[in-house]
Amino acid sequence: MLDTVPPERLLARADLCARWAGLALGAVIAQRLAVRDSDDVAMTFLSAVTAFGLCAVGGVLLGDSLTPAPLEAVRTASLAPRRVRDHVPPRMAPLLLFQSACLVALLLIGVTAASPDSMGRAGRAVTVTCDGVTRALGPWPGFHFATPMLASIVVGTAACGWALRRIAHRPGGNQQRHDRSWAITAAWGLLVSSQLLLVLAMIGRVLSRTTCAGMLGNVTALVIYPLGLLTLFSLGWCLFTIVMPRAVGDE
Repeated sequence: MLDTVPPERLLARADLCARWAGLALGAVIAQRLAVRDSDDVAMTFLSAVTAFGLCAVGGVLLGDSLTPAPLEAVRTASLAPRRVRDHVPPRMAPLLLFQSACLVALLLIGVTAASPDSMGRAGRAVTVTCDGVTRALGPWPGFHFATPMLASIVVGTAACGWALRRIAHRPGGNQQRHDRSWAITAAWGLLVSSQLLLVLAMIGRVLSRTTCAGMLGNVTALVIYPLGLLTLFSLGWCLFTIVMPRAVGDE
């Protein structure tokens, strides 16, 4: 007699395949964007990172849509309302929110301090005066780079926020809600962490090219380098969580 696979197992596999497909598609698109000919290498790399993050989000959301709400013969109501925060990772979710706040803050600072580069293109560099010589250093997270970053974060946040709310209020077991919520949180975190890492790399590169940053530069370096290590950790956690079929506790 042939073995049959339960529908639940098939749906779980479809969900996992959709997550992997999103990552694979993102990797292919990112690779093609990264190798294209362009005089703006920083924007090319930014496009690749953004495409990978958005594809990861799309794959996770597709996987969630492939899992219909379970049909229950008898439904019981609970007096305790379901909340999104009860199903997301209790430690990583606040960390990812902190990183998103850092990303927005750094982009706002970058836009405020940005200036035209050596070719006169606005929002791509920062002007630094050292030993009486003024020059523009870049790439800098000014308006030119901040606009697509913020746009992708807004789109990703809106889509993932809607999905998390939908998961929290639809029928199903707590484990299923945790699995879906963790995967969507990780996909959003992957988008945020990759963008933040790129911004930190831009700022770090500018600081490494000048010796006249002063106290402000030293303080900035003390902040961005530990934040970069923290972002690398969260990026790894997000990738691991996306490819895992079940949520792994972080409590």
